[in-house]
This record gives sequence, structure tokens and C-alpha cells, in this order.
Amino acid sequence: MEEQSIFIKTFGDYPLIKILDFLIYSRDFDYPITEIAKNANVNFQTLKKIWSQMERNQTVISTRTRGGNVLYKININNPVIKKIIELNNFLCWKDVEQKEKKQKITA
Repeated sequence: MEEQSIFIKTFGDYPLIKILDFLIYSRDFDYPITEIAKNANVNFQTLKKIWSQMERNQTVISTRTRGGNVLYKININNPVIKKIIELNNFLCWKDVEQKEKKQKITA
């Protein structure tokens, strides 16, 4: 089993958090919703229940159509998403700092 990201460890192992976590870490790429569900380790039916709200909130945006599938990515221009990414970056830096302190103590 993969180690959970600091984002999921902090906010919980919930479908929305897992989806946001995947989209944040993959923000340079676009995916069909089936791939987002798979990569976020969320049931597709669960993702579909959340997805329309994410589109309405402009958390995600459609980028293009490929082979009849609409591709999406996280909307990095959304002010809320900007803050979530900023918070994620902060959590990552704090985690690194804690791990460095532990290494210094054991060394």
C-alpha cells in the first residue's frame, strides 16, 4: 500500500480530498474523469456524485476533448484552489522540516 500524501494525512482519507490531492499533484496535465477516479483511488460512481459540484464551483475545468472524452484539470486560476495549493505546499515544507529534525536527532 502506498504511503498517503501529507494532504490526505492532514485532511482525511475522503473522496473529495483524494480527488483534490491527485489533481493538485497532477495540475500540469489533463485527464478524463475515469482516469481521475482511478488515479485518485476513488470509486467512479462516488466521483460522479462529487464532480458536478466541482464543476459548478469551478474547482475543475474542461480543457479539451480527446476521442470523445472530455479532459479536465484543476482550475489553478480559482482563488480557493490557489489557497489550497498554497496550503499543500506549506504542509509539504513543514513535513520536510520535521523529517530533517528527526534525522539530526538520530544522527
